[in-house]
Amino acid sequence: MSCGEPHETDCSEVLDHLYEFLDHEMPDADCTKFEVHFEECSPCLEKYGLEQAVKKLVKRCCGQDDVPTDLRAKVMGRIELIRSGQTVPEHDLTASPQAAARQEP
Repeated sequence: MSCGEPHETDCSEVLDHLYEFLDHEMPDADCTKFEVHFEECSPCLEKYGLEQAVKKLVKRCCGQDDVPTDLRAKVMGRIELIRSGQTVPEHDLTASPQAAARQEP
């Protein structure tokens, strides 16, 4: 997605790191770059607003549920793989062979 206009920070960079911005997981200097971009780029601002609304809805509907420790560890492990640029397996490598066999068609 791009608005077709030149920006100091490219639309693709903003959209690739949108969740980091939403979750306040980036340095202040990068946040400032994104805020400037949103002021200049209405398509990216619209996407930001949509994702922000979805995040609030999920928090409101699911925010009270406790996440199992093992599930949290698996999700965090996959996030780290993605951030490091490694390939993420399509199936759960930590699952038992019996569980993996039940998931296959």
